[in-house]
Amino acid sequence: MERRRVAVFPGSYDPITLGHMDIIERGAELFDELVVAVSDNPAKKPLLSLPERLELIRELTAGKSHVRAEMFTGMTVDFAKSIGAGVILRGIRTFADFEYEFQLALANKSIGGVETVFIMSSAERSFIRSSLIKEAAALGGDVSHFVPPPVAEALQRRFERSGRISTRGFVGLGGEETPDLGRDGPGLRGEAVE
Repeated sequence: MERRRVAVFPGSYDPITLGHMDIIERGAELFDELVVAVSDNPAKKPLLSLPERLELIRELTAGKSHVRAEMFTGMTVDFAKSIGAGVILRGIRTFADFEYEFQLALANKSIGGVETVFIMSSAERSFIRSSLIKEAAALGGDVSHFVPPPVAEALQRRFERSGRISTRGFVGLGGEETPDLGRDGPGLRGEAVE
C-alpha cells in the first residue's frame, strides 16, 4: 500500500493573502493532503482572531477536498508529526526568505526528522506580505488586489468596527518594526521606504 503524502503549510495567516493562496493551490497539486496550519501564538496580538482566520481559510479552500485548515500551538515539527505529515511546505519570496527558511528547514529536520519543501512564489505575488496588507488596510488603502474578496471584507469590517486607524505596530516595507501607525517609522506612510 502506498503511503499518503501529507504536508503542513504553517503560518499565522493574519490575514491570508493571494500569495498564500498561490502556494496553497500549487502545493495541493504535490501532496495527497495539505494541512494549512494556523499558528496560535499567544505572544503575538493578531489583527484577526484565530476563529476568523480559520474560517476564512476554510471558506477559501472549500472546493479542495484534500486541503484542510487546523490550528496549532508549539513547534511546527511536533504538529506535523502529530498528524502524520512528513513534509513542511514553505513559500519563498526573496533571497532573505531563503536564508531564514533554509536555517529553519535544517533545524526542523534535525529536531523532528521532518523534511521541508520550498515553492517559489509567483513573480506577481512576491512582494505581498501580511504585514503590508494590515498596514495598508489600517490606513484606508484598497487591498483588494492582494487578498481574496472575503479577506478584504473582513479587514474592512475590522477597521470599521474600531472606527479609527489601528495603533498596533507593523513591519514596514523596509522590514523594520513600525512603532505605531501615525508615528515616525518606515512603512506605507512614506517615511524611509526603501
